[in-house]
Amino acid sequence: MAKKQSGNSVGAQQLIQDIKNKTPGRFYVIYGEEDYLCRHYYSGLKKLLLEDLTADFNYHPLNGETFSVELLSDSIEALPMMADRSLVLVDEVDLFTVGDTDAIVSLLNDIPDYCCLVLRYMEFKPDKRKKKLWDAIENNAVLAEFQYQSESELRAWIVRHFRSAGKDIAPELCNYLLLQCGRSMTRLHAEIEKICAYSGAATIVRSDIDAVVEPTLDAAVFEITDALASRNFDRALERLHVMFKLRAEPIAVVGAIGSQMRRLYAAKTLQNVDELSRVCGLAPYPAGLTMTQARRFSTEFCKKAVLLCRDTDHQLKSSYDSEERLLELLLLQLAEEARHD
Repeated sequence: MAKKQSGNSVGAQQLIQDIKNKTPGRFYVIYGEEDYLCRHYYSGLKKLLLEDLTADFNYHPLNGETFSVELLSDSIEALPMMADRSLVLVDEVDLFTVGDTDAIVSLLNDIPDYCCLVLRYMEFKPDKRKKKLWDAIENNAVLAEFQYQSESELRAWIVRHFRSAGKDIAPELCNYLLLQCGRSMTRLHAEIEKICAYSGAATIVRSDIDAVVEPTLDAAVFEITDALASRNFDRALERLHVMFKLRAEPIAVVGAIGSQMRRLYAAKTLQNVDELSRVCGLAPYPAGLTMTQARRFSTEFCKKAVLLCRDTDHQLKSSYDSEERLLELLLLQLAEEARHD
């Protein structure tokens, strides 16, 4: 449920516009946490540049196993065959660590008009201490970063995808789906396909989502804390056992529970959804739900819960006791604190 700055960079908007106008440039760096959009717009660029009959001659993909500076040079300089442009893809290769920096700088500063070079990364971390290389990238490339989209953008996108499958979904259910899946469009796309295949109705209901969507760790933990807030302790324990069946990593589970408890503690102090969203890095919808949960606990409970999670984390890392038993004990201790809260 963590929130990061959403939206597309100026460079990403430039790439989208170049594809729309059918005016691809010579050099792009495509990267960012939203892999779905990175792949989508790279695919659009590839379709624009390559023709089916000559793609084998004019497409030059390089990766960590095949990359060399010499092959990069040959690929960039190769004249396109029976086409206007060629496409060179360098996939997940850190140019700052492959050696012969001067040769790479020379190539990047003189990409021919007939070539389009794309560097593609899940995470782009340029070593700006290598100033010549960084300047060659910054001055010549369109830096297209695709971040996680905002909740409003994702809701509209979810509705469109369901409608393309002939189904409707209410905005509130879009929020619920985001809570269960997180904000990755790759994950959401896969889950939407599963829901559409499962549901035989024209309108999606919550039971359709619950039937086929496997919740993220944060979503499962949210259900546990919500059950504790409702004093439904059997439900909380049942959700923990579901996480065991899904083979969730115990240290990750207690870390996620501890994080949510710290958010609840912060909510007791901040008393404002916007502040909670900003301070704890939550999107607006889960921030609102967290604030609602916090009203059902005392500040003292939240403080004790954070300490109990800390102690359990230490025990998981230093004890020979059963990890599942330690997590069950944590939940029983939290239930006991909540019962007397």
